[in-house]
Amino acid sequence: MIEKQLKTKYVFICVLLIIATLVTYGQVKDHPFVNLDDVHYITDNAHIKNGLTYEGIKWSLTAVYASNWHPVTWLSHMLDVQLFGLKPGAHHLENLFFHVINTLLLFMILNRMTHALWKSAFVAALFALHPLHVESVAWASERKDVLSAFFWMLTLGAYVYYTEKPDFKRYLATLAFFALGLMAKPMLVTLPFVLLLLDYWPLNRFQFRIAEKDDSPKFPNAGNTRQKKRKAEKPQHPWAVLFPLLKEKIPFIILSALSGVVTVYAQKEATLSLQALPFADRIGNAFFSYIKYIKKMLWPQDLAVFYPPLVVLPAWQILTAAALLLGITLVMLWKGKRYPYGSVGWFWYLGTLVPVIGLVQVGEQSMADRYTYIPIIGLFITAAWGIPELLKTWRHQKIVLAVSSGLLIFVLMSVSYKQVSCWKNSATLFQHCLDVTHDNYVAHVNLGVELINLGKTEEAIAHFRKALMIKPNDAEAHANLGNELLRQGKTEEAISHFTTALQFNPNMTPVYINYGAALATQGKFDEAIRYLNKAVQLGPGVVNAHGMLASVLFMYGKHDQAADQFREVLRLNPEDKTATSYLNRIIDEQKEP
Repeated sequence: MIEKQLKTKYVFICVLLIIATLVTYGQVKDHPFVNLDDVHYITDNAHIKNGLTYEGIKWSLTAVYASNWHPVTWLSHMLDVQLFGLKPGAHHLENLFFHVINTLLLFMILNRMTHALWKSAFVAALFALHPLHVESVAWASERKDVLSAFFWMLTLGAYVYYTEKPDFKRYLATLAFFALGLMAKPMLVTLPFVLLLLDYWPLNRFQFRIAEKDDSPKFPNAGNTRQKKRKAEKPQHPWAVLFPLLKEKIPFIILSALSGVVTVYAQKEATLSLQALPFADRIGNAFFSYIKYIKKMLWPQDLAVFYPPLVVLPAWQILTAAALLLGITLVMLWKGKRYPYGSVGWFWYLGTLVPVIGLVQVGEQSMADRYTYIPIIGLFITAAWGIPELLKTWRHQKIVLAVSSGLLIFVLMSVSYKQVSCWKNSATLFQHCLDVTHDNYVAHVNLGVELINLGKTEEAIAHFRKALMIKPNDAEAHANLGNELLRQGKTEEAISHFTTALQFNPNMTPVYINYGAALATQGKFDEAIRYLNKAVQLGPGVVNAHGMLASVLFMYGKHDQAADQFREVLRLNPEDKTATSYLNRIIDEQKEP
């Protein structure tokens, strides 16, 4: 009877988690792609747009693109295009599907490890509905977040299954899920550390047993009535317990190390140098970010898709943050034996944030909501087990916990629903960014790009100029401003901005394309062809690069070379009518005597 009631509660919790998550995030089905990363990841990526092909699969396994190597994520995007085309709603719903599955897996795994049904459900509900996780779900390009977390959960589940009955097949399955997760996003490099934490609690594999030895005679006399004497109890050496657990993690650590090497190579061009951001400042910002994430977890307001880089922080702020972190850490170590969930949850949070805390700074953002997708689970665990412990002497503890938990979940759903609505298009997303942050040049640039799509050119140019006032060396702002000036016929000013953009970022394929187009309008065909060849070299799969080069070559009278480029355009996009028309024209000319 009791078992049947537990099963009913289990199913009931799963259904509630699914409904609450779908209600909170369901509006994403009507959202378009946004112009931050979605362009590079999906809509303008020729390999993705072709769906699952041999060439695409080969590219996903070998290419370093967008400063990442994550073949499983690329394959996931290709599969979406294969099944649904470029319908953004379907891509968003796929993210939501993974988020729901991750929530259910987290609940099931925690419950299996701890046998604490409602505490596990509370952690899963916080994970599902916290506003910090909106970015990972509502942003199509963050498929890598929810997908890697899916393999994170599968790895944990397989590991728990393995610890219940150690077996090579179960161990191999755990390792396989881990490897797939690393190929979805290298954030999983810290998972071996988390497995060791779980060995301590709740799996209780740190068993420092007492060694006992029987001191009685091996062949006692039949009439001997003496009680058996035992040697003094001697505790087992901790290393004897820890070493097998560490040894067990060696293959995982090796995979993490390999993934780290590949990631450093893939992100080398996006990584800020120590000259740009000294290591001492990185450490200070890391301390501050740890505390800032906790603050956003407790009070999730002013959330943005991009947080501008931190200025050099005052020493008192860094010291205060460091003191808070050290103080909490010492308390968790001191009380770790009595309250193991506290230390496990805290070190889960600290450890899993290390790859993205800014010690190796990739990109310019000071922090990102998506970085908390896995780390914040540790704090949820500490809260779910710690708060009932603090209230254990209260007379009506269960009622207080039930009511307060319900209210908290309702509030989180409401805030998250509102945050999801900010993602309904690029204009609302980046206007919200500007409303809740200061000096956000990225938001100005991307809002400007969306305003261009809406036909509001002058407003867009104003935002590009504001971005350059904040950050004069922003290549994207120069490039976009140059594009609009070129459309207005202000060729010389446009070329000036293209030149500046390439000084700060010499690998911008679109800038070379537009620079070449600008030069061609001035009749400088040799220079134009040189820049367009650079565009083709940087973006061999970019249709516009080949198309513009083909057009300029045709204008310059180099029809044979133009034909080769038009053929390449048609290889990449067989439906291109302009390329077909020009190629047929060239072929007809070649047939004439």
